[in-house]
Amino acid sequence: MVTALALSAALAYGVADFLGGAVARKSTTLKALTWCVPGGLVVVLVLALLAAGDPAPGPMACGFAGGLFGGTGLIAFYRALARGPMSVVAPVSALAAAVLPVGVGVMRGERLDMSVLLGVLLCLVAIGLVSMEAEKGGLDGDTAAPASWRPLDSGPLMAGLSGACFGIFYVLLKTAGDGAGLWPIVGARVGTLSIVAVALAAVVLRGSGLGPRMPGRTMVALALLSGVLDAGANALYFLAAHRGMLSLAAVLTSLYPAITVLLARIAYSERLRAVQRVGMAIAVAGVALVTVG
Repeated sequence: MVTALALSAALAYGVADFLGGAVARKSTTLKALTWCVPGGLVVVLVLALLAAGDPAPGPMACGFAGGLFGGTGLIAFYRALARGPMSVVAPVSALAAAVLPVGVGVMRGERLDMSVLLGVLLCLVAIGLVSMEAEKGGLDGDTAAPASWRPLDSGPLMAGLSGACFGIFYVLLKTAGDGAGLWPIVGARVGTLSIVAVALAAVVLRGSGLGPRMPGRTMVALALLSGVLDAGANALYFLAAHRGMLSLAAVLTSLYPAITVLLARIAYSERLRAVQRVGMAIAVAGVALVTVG
């Protein structure tokens, strides 16, 4: 059950990221997020009302804190893409997001069977390999940073920060417990929305503008669908983490870059690099070991 839920979360995250990226290509990242995040909030609110559980302050606060980290990680990730090559940024972020919950799980006393442990290790390797892409330029009109950029604003460090934030998001959703139903996910979505609102306010106050209008209803629909899938992925991961070990749920969920890469291959005819094909094969082997174990 844990494996199925976590892999379903990875599938939903991967499709959501692909759709969000498609919208951001036509507009900007923040414009896409202004549609994605509120749309996802409506979905999780409906799910929480339909499911059992009460919005207890403790779990809600834990979820809200997780959402703050998740939103910060998202912005840091796009900042990293504007500062460094994707071939470095994506693997660093994905691996940090997976390794941190594994460490926390081990410290909490989680012990994996040998076959499952080997599968988890293979999945960690696969996450890094699948995420590697050819070097690309910045997003949303950003240009490469000049030689004088500060080390703390470099691509790899920002990628590590984003991955750490995503990892903390995973840990906090596990910490929230399942006694409050899906309400911690609602809190998380509110936290993410708060971060996006702060980022939007900062852009407006800086006077740089929000970029071009969303081009057409199709893009709006894709942005909303991305938000719905992302919210659904949050719920699926939440259920997986509370039906099994944090380390296992987080690693399997973090395989989502493989889905995004495959969709890009289909939609944009982007060729899979040799390292990505190896990563896909390793991911299949890792999931098989986890499932058998």
